[in-house]
Amino acid sequence: MSGDQKTLIKGHSSQYVKLNVGGRLYYTTIGTLTKHNDTMLSAMFSGRMEVLTDSEGWILIDRCGQFFGTILNYLRDGTVPLPESHREIAELLAEAKYYCITELAMSCERALIAHQEPKPICRIPLITSQKEEQMLISSSSKPAVILVVQRQNNKYSYTSNSDDNLLKNIELFDKLSLRFNERILFIKDVIGPSEICCWSFYGHGKKVAEVCCTSIVYATDRKHTKVEFPEARIYEETLQVLLYENRNAPDQELLQATSSVRNPSGGGSSSAGSSGMHQYTSDEEEERTGLARLRSNKRNNPT
Repeated sequence: MSGDQKTLIKGHSSQYVKLNVGGRLYYTTIGTLTKHNDTMLSAMFSGRMEVLTDSEGWILIDRCGQFFGTILNYLRDGTVPLPESHREIAELLAEAKYYCITELAMSCERALIAHQEPKPICRIPLITSQKEEQMLISSSSKPAVILVVQRQNNKYSYTSNSDDNLLKNIELFDKLSLRFNERILFIKDVIGPSEICCWSFYGHGKKVAEVCCTSIVYATDRKHTKVEFPEARIYEETLQVLLYENRNAPDQELLQATSSVRNPSGGGSSSAGSSGMHQYTSDEEEERTGLARLRSNKRNNPT
């Protein structure tokens, strides 16, 4: 402005000066502004730096004036309550650095570190009812993977490796949820159906695949519950449900390509109805695969 001019300010510590900081007006003493010798304000008001004044005598400082009152209170008292929000602390830090008020800047930096609460990597809903499960699946825009796990089902004794395999299924669920939580809704069900360990895969609100990890085996004296860990199948079906991500329908070419990789002989899975849902049980799958291999060998080597 035409009336603005640069001048040196030097006076008694009790002398008051008028400050216009970014449009906000402040009135304080030179003693307050020069209380800390190593700050920019001390240099400005001890005659070492020129300051810009307008025609009415207001000293102009081209900074945001929102936190200048906090700056003055810190200069007066040597301490000041910091803002509560992370953003305001960061803005006060910027002003403290500009005015070279080192102690206040360090206090703001410590407060910012304290405000940095660890953000959870992912949240896994724990199902308490079948209705709740359906609501979560239908309301989510993501495909879903559900693990049903119930170790308390003790109708039959477990085989020697079952506990280890059950733990491996749970660990795989945790790994997959950490990796794909941004793209897939992962749900853990521990009190719902009667299955001991079963994976279900949903796309567009409908079940598209299932991997059952338990079966009953017959010993000479009694039945046993067997828990298996079909890691490759589970991982494959998890990748399959990504085909339902952000689409009105699954990509048929991708489905065909992945299906041909999974079932080169056509005998690796079975279809359930018109939905195309693949259901697996460990022992039945092995039996079907073995029978298909025997038939193929018999056709190729007739004797």
